[in-house]
Amino acid sequence: MESNVLQEYTEQIETIGLYGFYLLLFLLMGLAIQDVLKRGNVPKFGRQVVWAVLFFGCTGFIAKAIIEIVWTSRGLG
Repeated sequence: MESNVLQEYTEQIETIGLYGFYLLLFLLMGLAIQDVLKRGNVPKFGRQVVWAVLFFGCTGFIAKAIIEIVWTSRGLG
């Protein structure tokens, strides 16, 4: 019985794990960028540009995931 339940939800578990990995990856990239910006004495405007680019990249990734979930739930994908 447990094996059938695990097989039934394997794809969902893999998807959640993959998104968790991406979240961890974005967090580590953010920490690395923060360290580089501090050590490089980057001006305030430059820091704002870097963080804006990182923010919009993350936002686009999240939007893609939400659109994908909505489309697959409606049978479009």
